[in-house]
Amino acid sequence: MWYRHGSPAGGQVAPAVTDADATFKIDIHTHILPKTWPDLRERYGYGGFPQIEHRGPGCARLLRDDRPFRDIQDNCWDPLRRIEECDRDGVHVQVLSTVPMMFSYWAKPDDGLDLSRLLNDHVASVVQSHPRRFVGLGTIPMQSPDHAMKELERCVRDLGMAGVQIGTHANGHNLDDPGIVSVLECAASLDAAVFVHPWDMMGNDRMSKYWLGWLVGMPAETALAIASLLFSGALDRLKNLRICFAHGGGAFPGTIGRIEHGFRVRPDLCAVDSERSPREYLGRFYLDSLVHDQTALRHLIDLVGEEKVALGSDYPFPLGEHRPGSLIESLEGTSDGVKERLLSGTALEFLGRDRGAFGW
Repeated sequence: MWYRHGSPAGGQVAPAVTDADATFKIDIHTHILPKTWPDLRERYGYGGFPQIEHRGPGCARLLRDDRPFRDIQDNCWDPLRRIEECDRDGVHVQVLSTVPMMFSYWAKPDDGLDLSRLLNDHVASVVQSHPRRFVGLGTIPMQSPDHAMKELERCVRDLGMAGVQIGTHANGHNLDDPGIVSVLECAASLDAAVFVHPWDMMGNDRMSKYWLGWLVGMPAETALAIASLLFSGALDRLKNLRICFAHGGGAFPGTIGRIEHGFRVRPDLCAVDSERSPREYLGRFYLDSLVHDQTALRHLIDLVGEEKVALGSDYPFPLGEHRPGSLIESLEGTSDGVKERLLSGTALEFLGRDRGAFGW
């Protein structure tokens, strides 16, 4: 059974977060679920939806059509448990978003909207109960741009969320798809942040061993999403869009040279929707810091600037950073000001919030 580590490296327990803490931390990449939800197969009349099965105190299993998917523990649904671990790790604020398996973009649009509303109402209730510690990102039914924009507006205007989390594609439609771009335009008009997370990875049939879907598929999926958006030229129209990609942009930072070279030597294939070089868009989008490697993190900072890199841990899952912010804090030769920007300043800008909004 895979669980998040229970304490920081070396077994030391960090002191509880206090107002006097010098380093303010916001973790923009964390996932939450309701403790329970309805039987969705019964609710909608067909299968394929996630289920949760509680197996003992603080332990549960996620399933899909009765097939085990992942074991989880109470930090996935219990806000008090999350706050306890945030205090231990020195995290002041978590940004809450659903677990990507809940996206269910393959579902009928009305059912996708209903499920999104169920999940969003839960996140909003957690934030309302603990506004000092949490901020919410909603989920929206991307299988239908009209439904997605309707729920996006509700998330921002009625539920007070900072924005939404979406997948890297919607049923094979990449981020350059006109329908998806229309959702991004709606987000920009609402001043809503958009966090893009990989899901339903391409090539899954070749990545069943060695956890390759998560280790290789997710980075490739995110690179595809970024490249699709940049080549589309949509960011030229969406100048106010605040969009962030998970896992440090996946494989994109390591392949920007190849992407740029392809644009130069084969404009007939690459520059069909935009004549602007992909490299010119660097600094127009955000990346989280979840790369697990100092060299990789320094490369992100060199590539897009510390103003576009924000702390993200993937809490509470095993591929996440087990003590959020520890990689940033370990960067030798990096000024305190840059570290503060990475640990909270960029997140505040991405979310469209200020520190005072959380009462710190």
